[in-house]
Amino acid sequence: MAELRVKTRQTGATATVGRTGFPHVTSVTGGTLDIVTSPSQAGFGPLDLLYASLASCLVLSARIAASRFGVLDRVVELSAKVTGEKAQDEPSRVARFNIEFVIRGDFDDAVRHAIAEVAEDEICTVSNTLRGNPQFSSKASG
Repeated sequence: MAELRVKTRQTGATATVGRTGFPHVTSVTGGTLDIVTSPSQAGFGPLDLLYASLASCLVLSARIAASRFGVLDRVVELSAKVTGEKAQDEPSRVARFNIEFVIRGDFDDAVRHAIAEVAEDEICTVSNTLRGNPQFSSKASG
């Protein structure tokens, strides 16, 4: 039996901001993104990035799940819309994530639900992390 090889890549991001202006984010792999802070500005704010991370992880995980179920060849399109509800009390946080999968392809709703469930509950690193209680290790320097 062939050994399973998992490809890994560096992960991480650095955000910088001056006394004025907007945050600029750089990934360890060289990606860049400017963050918006006003509700009227087009672009990604910090919460949008959280929702985007979950949504993109879910669709990639749904594709993996479809492959595991042997139906990937019948998939037309996978999408996941993620929104959230902020908590009414302190500390400021998202209290609920709302996920809407659209799984288009030649299969029934039972298969669609199975793909969504496995993607969200077993495969997606982001959803598994958000459900868990990850530790934070912080330091500050000058």
